[in-house]
Amino acid sequence: MEGLLSKFVGSLVGCALGDAVGEMAFRCPERDRLLAAIDSRDVLTWTDDTAMTLALAESICARRAIDPAHLGDTFRLHYEREPWRGYASGPPTVFAAVQSTGVSYAEAARTLFGGKGSLGNGAAMRIAPAGLFFQDDADLYERAAASAAVTHAHPVGIDGAALMAKAVAMAVRRDAAVEFPRAEFLEALIAFSRTNAFRGKIRLVRELLQKGIPPGEAATRLGRSVAVDESLPFALYAFLLHPGSFRECLLCAVLEPGDRDTVGAMAGALSGAFLGVEAIPAPWRDKLERGPSIEELALRLYRAWRAAPSVPD
Repeated sequence: MEGLLSKFVGSLVGCALGDAVGEMAFRCPERDRLLAAIDSRDVLTWTDDTAMTLALAESICARRAIDPAHLGDTFRLHYEREPWRGYASGPPTVFAAVQSTGVSYAEAARTLFGGKGSLGNGAAMRIAPAGLFFQDDADLYERAAASAAVTHAHPVGIDGAALMAKAVAMAVRRDAAVEFPRAEFLEALIAFSRTNAFRGKIRLVRELLQKGIPPGEAATRLGRSVAVDESLPFALYAFLLHPGSFRECLLCAVLEPGDRDTVGAMAGALSGAFLGVEAIPAPWRDKLERGPSIEELALRLYRAWRAAPSVPD
């Protein structure tokens, strides 16, 4: 149980660092340049990916559940406090609709993209706190779906969030001293998925890893766009290619073209959940924007989880 605290902290810190380093990689897309840039920075600044992750963790701590109205309000408060974090158009549109018309967040989210809803990666990038808190919950898919539906109504957008939550839930329960069970992990995700789009992509991740396909080609074949089925699969690939090294996992995730910060956030959250916070390079951790506050929130989330009735003795 004490080791799980390190994993809770590692997942939230890993998510924020993946976000911050991924954002830097847009300007420094080569390995040596990126590492030099990290070394030269006093602060590693994160984006909306982390802001929404922290908002979800805060809402879970407050409600001990996924409360869509409370969660939406918490997202909105973070956005209003720091709108410059790099939000895409979807969440602010949802927030404005809720405030102006009084509809629920889910109803507002269903109006996006011509009524199809968003299949972007925003619901998956922030879901790590739900994977940590509901790791033992038989209704994990429904919990993640409720969290996603506040801004993402498309089935693929919801499936991506649920799969990321499941991945975190499985990673956090694994002993980092034992070789990570890659095949078992991917089979569980295939079984958990509810869309053909994701089942096909996870099978492709499995094939690429089995054949030793390098990251550049893997990124091209899996996709690296803001669509969740073209970003989460590469985050899974990066994690599974380097399960024993937070540093190498994160560099793999962010050094290919695409939505670097969000892929980094997802890969970092998974790696941190598996390895624990001690595996994160100390100089990076020390430079993380609001790092102590993020670690304190992870501790609050852990304590809330320990207090929940579902936690085993």
